[in-house]
Amino acid sequence: MNILFCSAGRRVELLKDFRKSMDEDDRIIAADLSNLAPALYVADAHYLVPRIDDPAYLDTILDICRKEKINAVTTLIDPEIELLAKNRARFEEIGVEVLAPYTETAELCFDKFKMYQYLTAHGIPTPDTWGDYASAMAAIESGNLAFPVFVKPRTGSGSVGARKVQDAETLKALCEADPSLIIQRLMTGDLDADVYIDTISHKAVSAFSKRKLETKIGGASKTISFKDEKLFDFIRRITDLLKFNGPVDMDFFYQDGTYYLSEVNPRFGGAYLHAYGAGVDFIKLIKRNLNGKENTPIFGNYEDDVVMMMYDSVVITKIAKAE
Repeated sequence: MNILFCSAGRRVELLKDFRKSMDEDDRIIAADLSNLAPALYVADAHYLVPRIDDPAYLDTILDICRKEKINAVTTLIDPEIELLAKNRARFEEIGVEVLAPYTETAELCFDKFKMYQYLTAHGIPTPDTWGDYASAMAAIESGNLAFPVFVKPRTGSGSVGARKVQDAETLKALCEADPSLIIQRLMTGDLDADVYIDTISHKAVSAFSKRKLETKIGGASKTISFKDEKLFDFIRRITDLLKFNGPVDMDFFYQDGTYYLSEVNPRFGGAYLHAYGAGVDFIKLIKRNLNGKENTPIFGNYEDDVVMMMYDSVVITKIAKAE
């Protein structure tokens, strides 16, 4: 298995986990636009590439795939997911599996208001959401919504710009400064799940659920594992509706006995490290798929109350130069 991580960034520990589960002849290739992306330096080979919006970017990635005999490609940032999804056929022509959702699902995951509308139309519980200040205030005036509320960018990632808002004056100022904000009913019971969707059956075959104990910019930094068949059934229902391919990070709320899907990041989540450390190995599932083998669904193959606590570390190395 030769795998290419696009936009590798800071995901050093994820690449290290891959190395632990890969065979001696398997290779990890990393690409990023910055030679100060630390994950580059723990890969077997790395490449400096243009920005993802550069017209030359996709051809550069395809050239790397040919040169390095890549079997699978994925990205570690949300804005690139749709690019890979839309160009799946170009990768498949050279024998590369795209570990990203199919185009329609990729578009829904990136646009949180469209996702809300889609989920609601298909009967999937999700937090009530309003697309602008005027509609949110109308809901407040009618008694269908009350402060505090939660706001976040419609197409944001990494929790940037997401916050609780206590009053109409603050909400109006925020929405005027950033019209992309959407407004949600404030929910409790914040948790998430790492899910693997088999690339052959396109069914969810593994899930690791955890409650968030501490969250910082970019995601959860302290989590504790739990198992609930009700949540696993909900995950299977969601993944049967949407067309994913490979690893997915799902955010949920649990309130009044009901699970609500908050949003989906269809890539390796920042806290997948917890799942791997607890014995839920998506890397082996990927390799089986690349070898043409369908994975057997196994849910709950980990212990409750396993805690993950993130901390800072460093990479020290000689800097890479552009070729």
